[in-house]
Amino acid sequence: MNALQNICFVIWIYVLSVLKRGKLHFWYFVVGSAGLFIFLMIVTQPYLVGPLSKAVTAVAGILGSITHTYTSNFQYGILFIQRKAYSITLNIDFECSGVIETLAFTALLWFFPVYKFYEKLVVNILGMVVIFIGNVIRIFCICELIYFMGNNVYYIAHTIVGRLIFYAISILLYYFVFTKAQIKRQKVGAFEYEHS
Repeated sequence: MNALQNICFVIWIYVLSVLKRGKLHFWYFVVGSAGLFIFLMIVTQPYLVGPLSKAVTAVAGILGSITHTYTSNFQYGILFIQRKAYSITLNIDFECSGVIETLAFTALLWFFPVYKFYEKLVVNILGMVVIFIGNVIRIFCICELIYFMGNNVYYIAHTIVGRLIFYAISILLYYFVFTKAQIKRQKVGAFEYEHS
């Protein structure tokens, strides 16, 4: 990180300490999650995009090999779909790697007050696996639609169908990790739902 980023990091930590002392829990969560996401994007994103793109390509390529509908070159993050009438090459890059979604989930989780530290570690790892699998399923469905319906469906497959599939998986993940956990551990008066 350069000097400006270091100054911003120190200011962020100071603002978090003020919000924590002031017991402003909502703002602590918002400022903490947003700041952590930004710093994770700055610091880790350059190192994560390449390996994640290759991993998504490799696993999606295994599914393509099983169905014999497309092949992969995971070293370059490329999927190749070929039929007699057409062929198309898909490049799994920054947008398709799942880095943004993974870092956003991580940032939200670490400032979510419901879990203990060790629970956050386990949930973070499991959540990253779910996001990765959801991304592979999305890429696989895009490739299958293009293989069976042609190059003309690329935009619909990638922009609409693929995103709907990935968003559905993400919504389920967020429901179980954030919403359901909050409801189960919520305290109302003298009642507590954590052990029910």
